[in-house]
Amino acid sequence: MQKTLRALADGELTVEEAEAKLSGYATTDAGRFDAVRETRRGIPEAILSDGKATEEIISLTQTALNTTDRAIITRIDETEATMLKNAVDDTTIISHDKRARTVIMHSSEFKQPTVEAAVAIVTGGTADLPVAGEAKAITEAIGIETTLITDVGVANLTRMVDQLDRIKQADVVIVAAGREGALPTVVAGLVDAPVIGLPTSIGYGAGGKGEAALYGMLQSCTVLTTVNIDAGFTAGAQAGLIARRIAGDR
Repeated sequence: MQKTLRALADGELTVEEAEAKLSGYATTDAGRFDAVRETRRGIPEAILSDGKATEEIISLTQTALNTTDRAIITRIDETEATMLKNAVDDTTIISHDKRARTVIMHSSEFKQPTVEAAVAIVTGGTADLPVAGEAKAITEAIGIETTLITDVGVANLTRMVDQLDRIKQADVVIVAAGREGALPTVVAGLVDAPVIGLPTSIGYGAGGKGEAALYGMLQSCTVLTTVNIDAGFTAGAQAGLIARRIAGDR
């Protein structure tokens, strides 16, 4: 504690950095940023854009960069992303996935963690890519080698069989699917890795907007774990926790 206070007094730390070191979070007008979540849980804190004003997103992003050298923003639209990019320092390294609606920023001093494990993210169709992309952003932020295998839905199972060897190489598999959500059950019956079902809000009519996919995955006769509809962040984080434990056991 004394070391932190001395660094603050000497101007080596900002007030936000000192608060984060002492209490584990940094307080801003937009809320409190959990600066030690990655140390505590193995999952980096992310800033959800939904429901926040642009200035709040910018404030939390700057706090994240100040306290952890990195910021992960999810569900951000293109206008907000542009304003956010213009608000940060020119030396900040920025990755923006428009389809997944994610922005990841880090300083030049940031050291990317690495986890010696592999995750495969499988999608039923191209329409599942936004949610799958969010999951991929999180697994890669955790430091896991991630392979995206797309458009292998059950409408033509030969497409999935063609990719089965690649899927089997992964330590953890995330399967994103909408409509009736059958693909995770099929994959889980063919691999020996943990499978996380990620229902997407693709589909219409009765059971549309991901509901049939969610219920189908929950009722799977093959063992798998299921997250909520369009919960790409949660799927990626859960895969990350499993992968970290696998890597640790190795």
